Amino acid sequence: MPTISEPRRLTAVPSPGADPPASRAIDPDTRSDAELVARACEGDPETWSILYRRCYAGLYRQLRYMTGDRAIAEELAQETFAQAMTSRARYDGRKGFRPWLHGIALNVARKHWRRRRYATRASERLEALSQVQRPLRADPDDPHERFLRRERSRVLYAALEELPSRLREAFILRELQGLSTAEAAELLDITPGNLAVRVNRARSRVRELLAAHGWIPDGDGRRRL
Repeated sequence: MPTISEPRRLTAVPSPGADPPASRAIDPDTRSDAELVARACEGDPETWSILYRRCYAGLYRQLRYMTGDRAIAEELAQETFAQAMTSRARYDGRKGFRPWLHGIALNVARKHWRRRRYATRASERLEALSQVQRPLRADPDDPHERFLRRERSRVLYAALEELPSRLREAFILRELQGLSTAEAAELLDITPGNLAVRVNRARSRVRELLAAHGWIPDGDGRRRL
């Protein structure tokens, strides 16, 4: 596993089967997002359905990274779109529809984190982020390997829980979801420089906790496990 202090970005890919069924649907409508949004904001339910099919996969991926849980991501994606429908009068077009929608998704994820801060299913929810952990042995059925995977998931989730929300969001969007600095900064409504500072601080905090549990070498280069 690369140490979190390295400049290259960590990546995480949702576990197999993570793509939602809706992401495979073919959209036969050739109208642009802007055309559909104009009709949708007038209250046309059909165009809302088309926008939902177009945008669902991207919302799901964002929320899967933010929550680490497939079922919760699906639920929050639907909640996001429901909020977009009810608040459509506030959409002024200055942002594209999708960035606006993903901003709503971020707020929905924030509420989820507050509701579930002391949840007990940490290990299950973090399986989607398993690739940020150091590589395991080749046999996925080995009992010791399964134990290590679950334990590392628990420790990493605990690290994310310990971060202030502003650092956690920056870390997840930049390091796990893989957004560019500019994209993540725009979504959080902060400057790219501020985003970089938050990500660096988050890396340090996560690295300290993982080192304390022996999953990465400590400051002296020793693995403490």
